[in-house]
Amino acid sequence: MAKATGIGGVFFRAQDTEAMAEWYETHLGIPGFWSQEAGMTVFAPFKHDSDYFAAGKQWMINLRVDDLEALLVQLRAADIAVETREEWDTPETGKFARIHDPEGNPVELWQPATRP
Repeated sequence: MAKATGIGGVFFRAQDTEAMAEWYETHLGIPGFWSQEAGMTVFAPFKHDSDYFAAGKQWMINLRVDDLEALLVQLRAADIAVETREEWDTPETGKFARIHDPEGNPVELWQPATRP
């Protein structure tokens, strides 16, 4: 069977596309075209009334990161609000944090658990 082999892009509307692209590159290191490191990707729809991500938003991107604690220090230094919750982190899945881009879109940051 033919199948998808990975995420080919993430596309979303923005009020100021140039400023939004610059924000993602400046704070998360994501240029417009990006060769990702290999790793797990989760593709999971949520119930329409889920409160897991921002109310009124239809999507949330989850980005794998290599050093969550260091990235959170950088984000906080740039006055970007960071949300963490102990219940999000598990030894099986890893550590999580949440930020919002300048237009209020939720961005989940995930440092996967290291596998033995």
